Amino acid sequence: MRVRVDQHSCVSSGQCVLNAGDVFDQRDDDGVVELLAPEPGPEHAQQTRNAAAACPAQAIQIEE
Repeated sequence: MRVRVDQHSCVSSGQCVLNAGDVFDQRDDDGVVELLAPEPGPEHAQQTRNAAAACPAQAIQIEE
């Protein structure tokens, strides 16, 4: 699994962090998504998929 984020599309909702806090974080100044693990391990796969599905801006792309 490989994850990419589009910081320009991010609306700072925080759903990514709520669903997969080991994979995503938010910048302190504006809340925009930061990718902590571009290739998360299998133990984080489902949470990462959930985060992508919950993103209202569809700013998270996953390649399986």
